[in-house]
Amino acid sequence: MGAGKTSVLAEASDILALRDITHAAVDLDALGLAHLPSTASNNDVMYRNLQSFCKNYASLGVRRLLLARAIEGRAELELCRSVVSARHTVICRLTASVEAMQQRVKVRESGVSQGEYVARVAKLNVILDRVRLEDFTITNENRSLTEVAHEMLVKALWIMSPDIALEGK
Repeated sequence: MGAGKTSVLAEASDILALRDITHAAVDLDALGLAHLPSTASNNDVMYRNLQSFCKNYASLGVRRLLLARAIEGRAELELCRSVVSARHTVICRLTASVEAMQQRVKVRESGVSQGEYVARVAKLNVILDRVRLEDFTITNENRSLTEVAHEMLVKALWIMSPDIALEGK
C-alpha cells in the first residue's frame, strides 16, 4: 500500500497507448471492493471478476494485461496466473520508504479506516519482503511517475527504446 501501483499502472497504460500498443490495465483491488455476506470472499469475487474482464478483453484481441496488486503469496500468484491464462508473466515490485508509503496512504485514505490502512503499510512491506515474488524491483520515490512507469515497461520488455518524451512529467 502506498508504493504507487495504481498510479504507475495508469501511467504505463498511457505510455503504451501513445505507442499504439494494444493492452488492458486493471487495478485488481478495485474488482473486489465490496462488503459481502460473511460466507463470501472478496478475493474469490475479485478473481472471478478478473476472469470476466480477461474474457472480454481477449474477445477484442487484447493479449497484454497490466495488473496492479500486492500479491502476498505464491498460491495467490498461481491463482492470478491461471485466471488470466498468461503464457508469460512478469512481476514488478514498486518500493518506497515505509514513511513515504504511509504518508501517501494517509493523504489518499482520509476516511474511517485511515489508521488501519496506514498501519497495514509496514505489515504488507514485511510480507512482500519475505515472499519475494517479483522478477524485478523499481524504486518509486523522488522520481517522476512517467520515469517509473517507463522503467517498468522497459524491464518487462514491453517497450525497448526510451523514445517517449520524459520531459515535463
